[in-house]
Amino acid sequence: MQRLDATRNAPRPTVIKRHSAFTRLWHWINAICLAILLLSGLQIFNAHPALYWGKDSTFDAPALSIGAERADDGSLRGITRIGDLRFDTTGVLGVSGPRADRERRAFPAWATLPGPRWLAMGRQWHFLAGWIFAPLLAAYLVYLVASGQLRRRLLPRRDEWPRLGHVVVEHLRLRFPRGEEARHYNLLQKLAYLVVLFVVAPLVVLTGLTMSPTMDAAWPWLLDLFGGRQSARTLHFLAAAALLAFFVVHLLLVLISGVGNNLRSMITGRYALPPEKETRDDASQ
Repeated sequence: MQRLDATRNAPRPTVIKRHSAFTRLWHWINAICLAILLLSGLQIFNAHPALYWGKDSTFDAPALSIGAERADDGSLRGITRIGDLRFDTTGVLGVSGPRADRERRAFPAWATLPGPRWLAMGRQWHFLAGWIFAPLLAAYLVYLVASGQLRRRLLPRRDEWPRLGHVVVEHLRLRFPRGEEARHYNLLQKLAYLVVLFVVAPLVVLTGLTMSPTMDAAWPWLLDLFGGRQSARTLHFLAAAALLAFFVVHLLLVLISGVGNNLRSMITGRYALPPEKETRDDASQ
């Protein structure tokens, strides 16, 4: 009975305003754009599934290639090469589909938009999402600086750095901040958001622009900045892969740390601080 009474009388969690309306709107539009960009980007990559470094395509020595070869038994085998390394990636990369109807595809059809072999439309989807994503990214970065949120919420304080190792270990153990500690982003979150917003995402945009002949004519310095169109394409692919990794980890942490509370904070802006865990003495009363 005492335990039930304690539960009934437990204080309600503190609810704070976590995200502004602009941040929430940007987040959801950005999520849609990123999904379209990633899936249509794989469609475009499938048209020539190899990456090079420099100004020219060195077809005999790609930095990365995803293809298919005939095995001794006549079956297709997916082969992914990274430099001099060679991996059999049948069923995932290079070759996909049912065993009786396998086809040569760098990335499988289910991972591409808008269809299995619709390159022209895939390019249009990619450009449309890109021309929405890029200006919104620039606007959001300006907003972070002008509103002071960059300084207040994302720039690490000096006293946070000694706790970096502890924060990493706690995340690996899936132990997330509670109570007042959850009111602000921890150091690992701040670093992740800073790298994604100010390094990876701008790199995706700039390397994407570098692959456009029109933009190269208008801004020839882009080719000099990235060392050529093929280098820009490789960096574009790697930066997109980094965004995808962040996207996956972000979704997993949202699910694990409280999907309802996290979703509400990004829809209404209100976030309930997770209550502190009961101490052993409190639980026994």
